[in-house]
Amino acid sequence: MINRTILVGRLTRDPELRKTNTGKSVASFTLACNRRFGQQEQADFINCVAWEKSAEFLANYLSKGALISVEGRIQSRSYEDATGKRVYVQEVVAETIQSLESKAQSQRTQASQDSFQPSYQADPEPSFSVDDEPVLDITSDDLPF
Repeated sequence: MINRTILVGRLTRDPELRKTNTGKSVASFTLACNRRFGQQEQADFINCVAWEKSAEFLANYLSKGALISVEGRIQSRSYEDATGKRVYVQEVVAETIQSLESKAQSQRTQASQDSFQPSYQADPEPSFSVDDEPVLDITSDDLPF
């Protein structure tokens, strides 16, 4: 059996970093991923969680609007809320996270959007990372699915 998912999308809010009782880092975040529905594009908002170093990377270097890729697995769990009601949750447990744009691109994207709307338009300017390597800029036309 295989439980594997790969997502490319934008963070809908800043990741929330917490520590467990045992001191492990955990970050919760939501990823907005576009999909086509007929002639329209619609967004799915997918809840994700990252642990340890991935969680710290998210919280320290990425913020709302950042274009990232996430590779991980889908997890189903349940818990009781404050009223005693059983709540069921499905989320992606991120095992690998990559930023797909420079911090400057991410900040330009966030500044240009009053309210978050996913966008995969190519940046007309060439972009370079800190190491002067080209930054991967993905448009929805580049994806094989």
